[in-house]
Amino acid sequence: MPVPQPQVAVVVIGYDDAAHVADAVRSALAQGPAVREVVAVDDGSTDGSAELLTRLAAREPRLRVIRRPAGSGGCGTPRNTGLDAVASPYVMFLDSDDVLPPGAVRALLTAAREERAQVASGLCVRRELPSGREVPWQAPLYAARAVVEHPARQPRLVRDTLCVNKLYETGFLRAHGIRFPEGRHPYEDVVFTARVLAAGPRLVLVPDRVYVWHVRRSAERLSISLDRAGVDNWRARTRACRTACEILLAAGEKELARAARGKFLDHELRMYARELGLRDPAYRRAWWEHTRAYLAGYDAADWARAPASPGTLLGRVVLACPEPRDLPRLRELASRPARLLPPYARAPDGTPVWSAGLPQVTLEPLLTRPVHLLPLAVDAELRPRARATRLRLRLHDLYGRLAEAGGPKAARVEWRRREDGRAGPSRTVAFAPSPAGSWRTETDVDLAALGAGTWDLWLCLRFPGGARREVTAHALTGAGLLRRRALPSARHGVLLVRPYATHSGALALRVAPGLRGVAGVVRDRLRRRPR
Repeated sequence: MPVPQPQVAVVVIGYDDAAHVADAVRSALAQGPAVREVVAVDDGSTDGSAELLTRLAAREPRLRVIRRPAGSGGCGTPRNTGLDAVASPYVMFLDSDDVLPPGAVRALLTAAREERAQVASGLCVRRELPSGREVPWQAPLYAARAVVEHPARQPRLVRDTLCVNKLYETGFLRAHGIRFPEGRHPYEDVVFTARVLAAGPRLVLVPDRVYVWHVRRSAERLSISLDRAGVDNWRARTRACRTACEILLAAGEKELARAARGKFLDHELRMYARELGLRDPAYRRAWWEHTRAYLAGYDAADWARAPASPGTLLGRVVLACPEPRDLPRLRELASRPARLLPPYARAPDGTPVWSAGLPQVTLEPLLTRPVHLLPLAVDAELRPRARATRLRLRLHDLYGRLAEAGGPKAARVEWRRREDGRAGPSRTVAFAPSPAGSWRTETDVDLAALGAGTWDLWLCLRFPGGARREVTAHALTGAGLLRRRALPSARHGVLLVRPYATHSGALALRVAPGLRGVAGVVRDRLRRRPR
């Protein structure tokens, strides 16, 4: 493959990020001869970032530094500053705390030129630090190379609202006046992406990894997408989503706007609802009120687009209730994969409903949803024994749908290490029906065989006819069920195993090796003792 000519400008923006901005700039310069210029926009930093960039520019002729006199409070203004300054036919955007992987620019530029596309987009991976675990972002879009003649032909494009995993034809952006919102406007890339899609570009999607999004959950200053503890973050997110829909509607892209509203239910609403249990009552009330006002703008066609999806059911419950309610059950429904816990109530006419107290929220669409797409709920409890730990599982039937399908044939019980996705010990078990309208099974768990790390319990349910459903299990939290245990280990001497419920309610284990791990837990216990 011939080496592309210098065609691309990479705009790097940063504010008080001296610890990472040099790595971001170097990753752009390392893309090779396809990169004609790197424009680093410092948004009024006070930590020496601008001086660091200036020293880099003195040694690298392709690097140009623009210093803004004062911070804008957001990412849109510095990106616009960089966009105004570039002189290359194509442009990309890079945040100061992320990096471009090798070959990213070449892959996007080659595809854009071969397909005569105004936008080329590739796979972004979220890299959790310090573990290094990588999770692909919107992977179904990037399973294989594809050309999209117009965004309306691929509504799923509205789900990838990132601006950084894409290469844009500079003239296309300027011809359509496509810019980022100025000033403090969190989630500005949601708005920018809507403006791009509304302009109707020809797009090419490539399966190559083109962006590494660094996720630093323990950072002193959290990124906007991680700093969700205040309700203002939710208000900013809904404002961006509302603006994006308005842009698409104004451009006559009604189906794309509906797809964006569906994405809000499935992504934003579920993500924030999972965390409601972590917030105080004042936050919950403010969140609930704001969300109901936002969802009031949905019409019947919006709700009918995916009537049985967890996000739609979640939104209907919120809209039907003036005050927060059923938060534990909503948390489970918002999890991934979704779990709909009992009670499985019915209206007087037999129609499935959310609960006896909310009969206006119908669950009738679940009666025709395929079994492998149902929000099945499994309860899990760990029972310590003298020689082994027993795992008990109870699979709830959902309005008789499992019985209709012939019940579960079997399930593979598997522990997966969260840090790297590695599969631990697994075994296949059979469920037996119980009189209460559920299925039960139990099996031993060799906790000592897991090794150090955080382990999530996954079940792969198999049904007659070949249907499969992967689910996590709802952790039962009664007395003694989530008790720490110290176990002998041939490799580490001793392992400390701590079962717990994740913030979405699923059963997980933390395993700490050696005496150091045990001592750390003992110290935590002593710190929490009342004084």
